[in-house]
Amino acid sequence: MRFGVTGHRVLPPSIVDRAMRHWSLVLPAAGQLHGVSNLADGADQLFATYVLASGGTLEVVLPCEGYAATLIADDSRSRFEHLRRAAAKVTTMPYPEPSDQAFLAAGQALVDRCDHLFAVWDGRPARGVGGTADVVTYARTLGRPVTVLWVEGVVRV
Repeated sequence: MRFGVTGHRVLPPSIVDRAMRHWSLVLPAAGQLHGVSNLADGADQLFATYVLASGGTLEVVLPCEGYAATLIADDSRSRFEHLRRAAAKVTTMPYPEPSDQAFLAAGQALVDRCDHLFAVWDGRPARGVGGTADVVTYARTLGRPVTVLWVEGVVRV
Protein backbone atom coordinates (compact mmCIF):
# COMPACT_ATOMS: atom_id res chain seq x y z
CA MET A 1 0.00 0.00 0.00
CA ARG A 2 1.26 3.49 -0.87
CA PHE A 3 0.63 6.48 1.36
CA GLY A 4 0.70 10.05 0.13
CA VAL A 5 0.69 13.37 1.93
CA THR A 6 -0.57 16.84 1.27
CA GLY A 7 -0.68 19.70 3.70
CA HIS A 8 0.21 23.15 4.79
CA ARG A 9 3.71 24.57 4.42
CA VAL A 10 3.80 26.14 7.88
CA LEU A 11 2.66 23.89 10.73
CA PRO A 12 2.04 24.76 14.36
CA PRO A 13 3.97 22.46 16.76
CA SER A 14 0.79 20.75 18.01
CA ILE A 15 -0.03 19.71 14.45
CA VAL A 16 3.47 18.30 13.90
CA ASP A 17 3.05 16.26 17.10
CA ARG A 18 -0.41 15.05 16.04
CA ALA A 19 0.79 13.92 12.62
CA MET A 20 3.89 12.15 13.94
CA ARG A 21 1.88 10.30 16.63
CA HIS A 22 -0.74 9.24 14.11
CA TRP A 23 1.79 7.95 11.59
CA SER A 24 3.65 6.00 14.27
CA LEU A 25 0.40 4.23 15.18
CA VAL A 26 -1.06 3.46 11.74
CA LEU A 27 1.74 3.11 9.19
CA PRO A 28 3.31 -0.26 8.40
CA ALA A 29 6.65 -1.35 9.74
CA ALA A 30 9.99 -0.68 8.08
CA GLY A 31 10.38 -2.31 4.72
CA GLN A 32 6.63 -2.21 4.06
CA LEU A 33 6.13 1.55 4.09
CA HIS A 34 5.99 3.35 0.75
CA GLY A 35 5.43 7.11 0.96
CA VAL A 36 4.79 9.65 -1.80
CA SER A 37 5.52 13.35 -1.31
CA ASN A 38 5.92 16.58 -3.29
CA LEU A 39 8.62 17.70 -0.77
CA ALA A 40 7.16 21.15 -0.09
CA ASP A 41 7.94 22.81 3.23
CA GLY A 42 5.90 21.65 6.19
CA ALA A 43 3.73 18.55 5.91
CA ASP A 44 5.39 17.14 2.78
CA GLN A 45 8.91 17.22 4.19
CA LEU A 46 7.72 16.06 7.63
CA PHE A 47 6.11 12.97 6.11
CA ALA A 48 9.05 12.24 3.80
CA THR A 49 11.44 12.47 6.76
CA TYR A 50 9.19 10.12 8.76
CA VAL A 51 9.08 7.59 5.91
CA LEU A 52 12.86 7.49 5.53
CA ALA A 53 13.54 7.45 9.30
CA SER A 54 11.18 4.47 9.54
CA GLY A 55 13.14 2.55 6.92
CA GLY A 56 10.47 3.04 4.28
CA THR A 57 10.73 3.85 0.59
CA LEU A 58 10.17 7.41 -0.58
CA GLU A 59 8.80 8.41 -3.98
CA VAL A 60 8.87 12.09 -4.92
CA VAL A 61 6.73 14.01 -7.43
CA LEU A 62 8.06 17.50 -8.12
CA PRO A 63 5.84 20.17 -9.72
CA CYS A 64 8.50 21.66 -12.00
CA GLU A 65 12.13 22.34 -12.72
CA GLY A 66 13.66 24.66 -10.15
CA TYR A 67 11.08 23.76 -7.52
CA ALA A 68 13.57 24.10 -4.62
CA ALA A 69 13.68 27.86 -5.17
CA THR A 70 10.02 28.09 -4.05
CA LEU A 71 10.79 26.75 -0.59
CA ILE A 72 10.46 29.19 2.27
CA ALA A 73 13.68 28.80 4.26
CA ASP A 74 17.28 27.76 3.67
CA ASP A 75 16.87 24.76 5.98
CA SER A 76 13.83 23.68 3.91
CA ARG A 77 15.94 23.80 0.75
CA SER A 78 18.76 21.76 2.29
CA ARG A 79 16.24 19.25 3.70
CA PHE A 80 14.60 19.12 0.24
CA GLU A 81 17.94 18.24 -1.39
CA HIS A 82 18.65 15.55 1.21
CA LEU A 83 15.18 13.99 0.80
CA ARG A 84 15.30 14.19 -2.99
CA ARG A 85 18.65 12.37 -3.04
CA ALA A 86 17.34 9.72 -0.62
CA ALA A 87 14.20 9.02 -2.67
CA ALA A 88 13.93 5.74 -4.54
CA LYS A 89 12.17 7.51 -7.42
CA VAL A 90 11.83 11.18 -8.43
CA THR A 91 9.41 12.35 -11.10
CA THR A 92 9.35 15.98 -12.25
CA MET A 93 6.18 17.24 -13.89
CA PRO A 94 6.68 18.79 -17.37
CA TYR A 95 6.59 22.44 -16.27
CA PRO A 96 9.63 24.69 -16.77
CA GLU A 97 8.89 26.87 -13.73
CA PRO A 98 6.62 27.08 -10.68
CA SER A 99 2.97 27.85 -11.35
CA ASP A 100 -0.43 27.07 -9.86
CA GLN A 101 -1.00 24.59 -12.69
CA ALA A 102 2.31 22.83 -11.94
CA PHE A 103 1.40 22.55 -8.24
CA LEU A 104 -2.05 21.17 -9.06
CA ALA A 105 -0.63 18.66 -11.55
CA ALA A 106 1.94 17.46 -9.01
CA GLY A 107 -0.72 17.10 -6.31
CA GLN A 108 -2.93 15.10 -8.64
CA ALA A 109 0.00 12.92 -9.75
CA LEU A 110 0.78 12.25 -6.09
CA VAL A 111 -2.82 11.14 -5.46
CA ASP A 112 -2.69 8.94 -8.58
CA ARG A 113 0.34 7.16 -7.06
CA CYS A 114 -1.09 6.50 -3.60
CA ASP A 115 -3.76 4.29 -2.06
CA HIS A 116 -4.36 6.49 0.99
CA LEU A 117 -3.82 10.22 1.45
CA PHE A 118 -2.90 11.99 4.67
CA ALA A 119 -3.95 15.65 4.69
CA VAL A 120 -2.25 17.80 7.30
CA TRP A 121 -4.91 20.39 6.73
CA ASP A 122 -7.15 22.80 8.61
CA GLY A 123 -10.12 22.01 6.35
CA ARG A 124 -10.25 25.48 4.84
CA PRO A 125 -10.28 26.32 1.10
CA ALA A 126 -6.98 26.46 -0.78
CA ARG A 127 -5.23 29.83 -0.85
CA GLY A 128 -4.30 29.23 -4.47
CA VAL A 129 -4.92 26.70 -7.24
CA GLY A 130 -3.21 23.43 -6.38
CA GLY A 131 -3.38 23.94 -2.62
CA THR A 132 -4.19 21.28 -0.04
CA ALA A 133 -7.96 21.59 -0.41
CA ASP A 134 -7.69 20.99 -4.18
CA VAL A 135 -5.58 17.88 -3.66
CA VAL A 136 -8.01 16.52 -1.04
CA THR A 137 -10.97 17.20 -3.35
CA TYR A 138 -9.24 15.34 -6.18
CA ALA A 139 -8.49 12.36 -3.91
CA ARG A 140 -12.07 12.21 -2.68
CA THR A 141 -13.37 12.44 -6.26
CA LEU A 142 -11.32 9.32 -7.06
CA GLY A 143 -12.61 7.56 -3.95
CA ARG A 144 -9.21 7.53 -2.22
CA PRO A 145 -9.36 7.30 1.55
CA VAL A 146 -8.26 10.60 3.11
CA THR A 147 -7.21 11.01 6.74
CA VAL A 148 -7.21 14.63 7.89
CA LEU A 149 -4.69 15.34 10.62
CA TRP A 150 -5.42 18.55 12.46
CA VAL A 151 -6.27 19.65 15.98
CA GLU A 152 -9.59 21.42 16.37
CA GLY A 153 -9.13 25.01 17.41
CA VAL A 154 -5.60 25.35 16.07
CA VAL A 155 -5.35 28.20 13.58
CA ARG A 156 -2.94 28.11 10.69
CA VAL A 157 -0.67 31.08 10.14
